Amino acid sequence: MKTNILTAITVLCFLNLSIAQNYKFGKVSKEELVQKEHPQEPTADAAILYREIHTNFDYSSDSGFYMITDVFERVKIYKKEGFDWATKEIDLYQGSSGANDEISGLKAYTYYLGANDKIEEIKLRSEGIFEEATTKYIHKVKFTMPDVKEGCVIEYKYTIKSPFINNIDEFRFQEMIPVDNVEVTFASPEYFIFKTHQKGWIPYKVDKGGKDRIIPLANSRSEFDRHGNMTSKASTRDLKFKEDVYTIKLNNVPAMKEEAFVGNIDNYSTSLKFELSYVDFPGSPMKTYSTTWEDVSKGIYEVDSFGNELERSNYFEDDLNSLINGVSNPEEKVNRIFSYVVNKMTWNKFTGYYTNEGVKEAYKKGSGNVADINLILVAMLRKANLNADPVLVSTKDHGMPLFPTRNGFNYVIAGVELPQGVILLDATNKDAEMGILKSSIMNWQGRMIKKDGSSGWVSLTPQTPAVKSAMVTAEIKPDLSVSGKAQNRFTGNYAFKYRTEFKSLNEDAQRKEIEKNSNQVELSALHFENLDTTGKPVSLEYDFESLDAVEDVAGKLYFSPMVFMATKESPFKPETRDYPIDFGYPMKDRYIINIALPEGYKVESLPENAVFNLGENTGSYRYLISQVGNKLQLSVEFTINKAYIAAEEYGNLKKFYELLIAKENEKVVLSKA
Repeated sequence: MKTNILTAITVLCFLNLSIAQNYKFGKVSKEELVQKEHPQEPTADAAILYREIHTNFDYSSDSGFYMITDVFERVKIYKKEGFDWATKEIDLYQGSSGANDEISGLKAYTYYLGANDKIEEIKLRSEGIFEEATTKYIHKVKFTMPDVKEGCVIEYKYTIKSPFINNIDEFRFQEMIPVDNVEVTFASPEYFIFKTHQKGWIPYKVDKGGKDRIIPLANSRSEFDRHGNMTSKASTRDLKFKEDVYTIKLNNVPAMKEEAFVGNIDNYSTSLKFELSYVDFPGSPMKTYSTTWEDVSKGIYEVDSFGNELERSNYFEDDLNSLINGVSNPEEKVNRIFSYVVNKMTWNKFTGYYTNEGVKEAYKKGSGNVADINLILVAMLRKANLNADPVLVSTKDHGMPLFPTRNGFNYVIAGVELPQGVILLDATNKDAEMGILKSSIMNWQGRMIKKDGSSGWVSLTPQTPAVKSAMVTAEIKPDLSVSGKAQNRFTGNYAFKYRTEFKSLNEDAQRKEIEKNSNQVELSALHFENLDTTGKPVSLEYDFESLDAVEDVAGKLYFSPMVFMATKESPFKPETRDYPIDFGYPMKDRYIINIALPEGYKVESLPENAVFNLGENTGSYRYLISQVGNKLQLSVEFTINKAYIAAEEYGNLKKFYELLIAKENEKVVLSKA
């Protein structure tokens, strides 16, 4: 009897589970709609309840094999902050020969509970679907779900037909929100041999099987009928082959957690990439697709809209001759040419390493995409007898180029060899200067391509640290307020950052922005220099006043000698970390602080001097304080020598910051003389 009861309970539980997990399109359940928060991650703004991607290959007599990818996704929206998940962007690749990705079968609905707990649905209409060209080779289809509200469920499905069988998008299993269920099936003809590249911290298994497949092909032939008239007769034949079927299923995939200094967190999401290695049809020569980085670089260089564009020079020769006439110093030549291109050309915000307008037309118009502008720069540097080459880059939002493929890059800059080494240049940014790149493209390494087609890696991280130097004079007033003047000087990427953030702001907006990070200190007489002048350090001066920097406890005064510049909390709070730390660039912060002591008080105790290091040469911190007459003088130097620190070093970095913060918040104690 007990056995029968247990069997019945098991069957009921299985049936309930099956009902709750009905992931057919259009079968959203009331249980999904009434759910108020995610069971495993209650703070989640949204969750992917189900993601299904199925890719296989079809064949036509006219165009051969092509890919068909079916996508179905169901998303639960818990909070307003999750509304971004109701907007979807789909990249469609556009070939130069007229072969393009095509989207079809797009259907999408928003579901919510209406009156009497009835499930209501709102259909996505055509007016909510948009297409835009982001580059010459990529168009985006974008849609935003209708009538999105907290608690709703959205789902959509569509099909992509693609002729680009060697360009397969990454299959993603992890997002910034929980993924409850994800299922991927990739079925390819036995003639296509793929490599798989797994990424991320969550382990998963790729199951590989096989099956027979038949594709009926329609043919037509012409022949004469018995009356002598030409007729067309249809016939069919079967294409038979074996399919390799890869299946991946994951459940309860946790959300990625945004952490300090992580760069592009998508670089570490759990995912799978298929790389076509070679195609081997019976009776035909084997065609190899898997390549080395040398092959990739050479292949890109040989495309007309890259290599041929670098050979053109007649459109700028007169301007170049006027620009560098009488200049023999190589660095001065580079500076003049770079500044000229920066000022002449305007970036249209399109990325890519192939030209869009073409260098001649872009130069004439004064605008173009990344390749138009930076290939003009390379061509002009070469024409000036400088050793300059293009450098292929992947932006941070594009990911790291982990294995050889043309799709690993989406940007190109210039590299020029000078006596001090290779200097990297990006002329798309009006605030740029020699050797300083914007943070979005300082992504690991770039691939420099020489004229002969050979190539090699170059680091995108600046070798010279960004330096902040602060000279502060302060005075403790009889009312225990602290006032003074700060003089700051920024070089390298710090200067670039300040130009980018503050150049367009008026003085009041600049002051408010700086006060945000000044621990409730009031600033006045704020003045910048060189915000509009590249190649020079940015200077910032201001007066300050703090009303609560000094604490009076039983007649003794307590204050931090770093005044309002002490670091209050660490950006590295979790006990463990899976992702590397990406500071972007090496940095050095120096502070010299002089504080005049109030009359009638003497120093009872000072913080101890301290010097501690991070790793063998990763970073360091020095804190030296002394009394000179009625003044205190503090010298602080904080250095990070490596822009990129492995996750294995996180424990040491966390401890380093804890020591730093504890030291900067130690108090000077004054007692009455």
